Amino acid sequence: MSHSVEEQQATPDDGLAIARLVRIAAAVLLAGFSLYTALYGVMSDMIQRSIHLGLVLLIIFLGALTSSSLSPARNTLERVIAVCLAVSGLVVMLYHVVFFDEIAYRFGELTGPEFYLGIAATLILLEATRRVIGWPIVILAVGFLAYAYFGYLLPGEAGHRGYDVERIISQLYLGGGGIFGTPLGVSATFVILIVLFGAVLENSGAGKVLMDIATSLTGRSRGGPAKAAVVGSSLMGMISGTAVANVLTTGTISIPLMKRAGYRPQVAGAIEAVASTGGQLMPPVMGAAAFLMADLTGISYFEIAQAAILPALLYYVVLFAVVHLEALKRNIPMVETDSLPSLATTFLQGGHLLLSLPIFVYMLFAGYSVMYASFWALIAAVCLSYVRPETWLTPAKLLRTIESGVEAILPVAAACATAGIIIGVITLTGLGLKFSSLVISLSGGNLFLALLLTMAASLILGMGLPTAAAYILVATLAAPALEELGVNKLAAHLFVFYSAMLSSITPPVALAAYAAAGLARANPFHIAVVACQFGVVAFIVPYFFAYSPALLGVNASVSTILLAVLTSIVGALCLAVAVQGWLFRKASIIERLGYGAIAWLMLDPNWKTDIIGFTLLAALVAYQAMLKKSEPIENSQET
Repeated sequence: MSHSVEEQQATPDDGLAIARLVRIAAAVLLAGFSLYTALYGVMSDMIQRSIHLGLVLLIIFLGALTSSSLSPARNTLERVIAVCLAVSGLVVMLYHVVFFDEIAYRFGELTGPEFYLGIAATLILLEATRRVIGWPIVILAVGFLAYAYFGYLLPGEAGHRGYDVERIISQLYLGGGGIFGTPLGVSATFVILIVLFGAVLENSGAGKVLMDIATSLTGRSRGGPAKAAVVGSSLMGMISGTAVANVLTTGTISIPLMKRAGYRPQVAGAIEAVASTGGQLMPPVMGAAAFLMADLTGISYFEIAQAAILPALLYYVVLFAVVHLEALKRNIPMVETDSLPSLATTFLQGGHLLLSLPIFVYMLFAGYSVMYASFWALIAAVCLSYVRPETWLTPAKLLRTIESGVEAILPVAAACATAGIIIGVITLTGLGLKFSSLVISLSGGNLFLALLLTMAASLILGMGLPTAAAYILVATLAAPALEELGVNKLAAHLFVFYSAMLSSITPPVALAAYAAAGLARANPFHIAVVACQFGVVAFIVPYFFAYSPALLGVNASVSTILLAVLTSIVGALCLAVAVQGWLFRKASIIERLGYGAIAWLMLDPNWKTDIIGFTLLAALVAYQAMLKKSEPIENSQET
């Protein structure tokens, strides 16, 4: 019996279905491989990272054949190209796995086929990065590659002796300081596990539980929905470690709530963007930042988390105060208490979902590795979901959880691998030392100017990058310059981390603001501008702890730390008043400048500046209270 040609031919839909199945299988394999190595031990660096990146590239390019892709294939030719890139990306990366012993024996010596494989790997990686992140980091990487090849043409210290294509490819493809360097190692080990852990929490309903708890605690105050967004998004951002992913999860709940409460769309988007971004500096988890910093600096995770407490507190004190003052200024009414979730009911119905968090933190402080702690916290989160039928992670839901977790790691992994290209060039050419010399030279040895230049460079280099990749990049380039000028190592790294993190809300490439714009239906640039205002403390505080590590609890007595906490919080609140231009009433320009000056004085851990600051504060508060009292009753009511 014969079949018609039409029956025998596969339809395009069949091909798309197969591509989707392969993509899901690759996602499950990537997650399973990461969990296996977390439990039984990481493989050799090159093998671990090659498998990780190979599967990531496969998943990225096969994504062009799915309806949810950011860069969908629009015709047959583009589909064929996507499949070819997916297979080629897997092959050029797994080459290291198959020929690992041979490559290691040659100590980076490049063979003829490896030369072309290295070129292919670089180009495929850049294309994958463009698809999941965009052009900024790709352009930056191409610029660094051009510098490696043409740098001999540059005059003075900016130039170098020049390197041919073979030497560059050897550095990037075979060397441990290129594509398969430390940044990718970070992605392939603990970052993916933390992201998967966050995905399990989100899909089991823990994210909603956190938001409900935050809403029940803050909802009865003025601007309650916005305050709930600050609390809930900061907690989830701490776990996820990615501002964009966090905005797209918690923001779907918080932004509509804020808009319904009366907050302007751009303000609602900005609050969510700032809260989600700041979660990455929130101890004890700090996304992946603390673990990255521990790996790069040799400073213990506990010491880093401890040092980050006060800066994180100041960040959220300012944001919380700004949100409150915004509600007062706009006369936003309080939410009806009947619509608020019950705290007791929330804990009874979903509190069990949060028990994996203390397990994770306990294991970290007990001295277990990040990967091992992440593994058991993730397993605990899955098991805890089965306590109540309403929170069960069914097989289908568990599969979606794996998919969403892997989707979240794709931009991080691609960015880390591409950052490896940049760092490989920096290592090859000695640009890091030259950058340090340039910063010191341009600043004339002045620490404030050096800090200013470093923050500007970090903001630019971090644009369009996930925070983990951005931090690794700026830590390699910028932190050594600050250390040369006498800044404490921990303070220097926290300074560049803050600077890199803030690129998520700094125009023109503000990824968190762009993510919030879609949910708030507002202009992303306007959201970014407002976000910079609301997150202003993060632009200022790093300068103070660079000058005086007492704000980090470094080399300071208990009394000094307590005084720093008190005065810094007062300064942070004054900064919020200066940003909003409101306390008891609208503040004049002179008053706002006065509150800004007080904030500057109070953030400086010096008893002389503290006395001056408290004196000015008392005078300004008394002045505002007097003016408020003298206002006509009807005007006061309108206000």
